[in-house]
Amino acid sequence: MEIREPTVEDAEAIRAVHRASIEGLGPQAYDRRQVTAWARGCRSADYAATIEAAETVCLVADRDGEVIGFGTLRAVAPDGYVSDPDGEVTAVYVSPAVAREGVGTGLYAAIERRARSRSIETLGLSASLNAVPFYQAQGYDRIREYDHEFSSHEGTGVTGTIVEMTKKL
Repeated sequence: MEIREPTVEDAEAIRAVHRASIEGLGPQAYDRRQVTAWARGCRSADYAATIEAAETVCLVADRDGEVIGFGTLRAVAPDGYVSDPDGEVTAVYVSPAVAREGVGTGLYAAIERRARSRSIETLGLSASLNAVPFYQAQGYDRIREYDHEFSSHEGTGVTGTIVEMTKKL
């Protein structure tokens, strides 16, 4: 497995991994309606723009030319976090076919190295309930649970509990 920076040509493969991960792993913590609403956001997400954004680090896990996971980091966290982190991990998703094989851990480690190289001292994230154990294993602390509208940019109106987490680097 290789962790690399994606090209815009990887955008559709990233979208496919994102959707497959939500639909394959999301039911561990959410009902069908919530998973459907969450996955709906993959339709309109602009993965190519994320890949090219200067303020965002995007990485993919590639196995034999196939994207099997991706992760993203924002160098500056948005407002809304109780913990007021410097940067934000916005995604670590893997194909369900490779879940629990170390792909997510490898992606996360590479993201954290990038954060450290940018002198980011604290990272925050909003974790789905099924991802909380993964992030705890990476050293994150739970800050709070709150209701979140899945794919709010799509106006789904479907909410679910997610967890704000933070880590000092």
